[in-house]
Amino acid sequence: MIMANIQQEDRLNLAPKKFNMWIFIFTSFMFFAALTSGFIVYSGGKGHGIHIILPQAFMYSTACILLSSVTLFIASKATKRLQFEKQRLYLWFTIALGILFFAIQVYAWMQLIAMGVYFVNNNASQTFIYVFTGMHLVHIIAGLLLLANTLIGSYRNIPQVKNVFRMEMSSIFWHFIDIIWIYLYVFLLLNQY
Repeated sequence: MIMANIQQEDRLNLAPKKFNMWIFIFTSFMFFAALTSGFIVYSGGKGHGIHIILPQAFMYSTACILLSSVTLFIASKATKRLQFEKQRLYLWFTIALGILFFAIQVYAWMQLIAMGVYFVNNNASQTFIYVFTGMHLVHIIAGLLLLANTLIGSYRNIPQVKNVFRMEMSSIFWHFIDIIWIYLYVFLLLNQY
């Protein structure tokens, strides 16, 4: 009876945090919508597309982040089934894929520089590539920190209610940044020329 009361109390204390996460996701979505709107306003009618073919590294990073969502989904299912070793393993996979995504994005920047596309240049539309991907990478760092916090909690054997909550929060955020990347990547592909 006491344990059930404690778990119910934990759920009630965690609910506002989940609400705050949804508020943050909504504001992040609006931020990226504003960035893409800024690009459209700048390039609209002026022929200021990015005028390059995007490096293939962006395609590889897209595959990487999609795979990371799959591994995180498996980790979430394992958490709910009390399969903690499997949870930890797939959290490690997700973190590794997130780091790989980050590295591939930086490599894509190096490819852009090799193509003569710089952050500051005569075509501000090309600058948006760095702004979109850079701001997304900031969100990736935040997602990696959330995932690491979830993984550490799993190793510390925190109460299951908190373990599930951390997995839910990490999953919500990570899947959100996955969707945002797909949106940005498709947006950039459609505006190559």
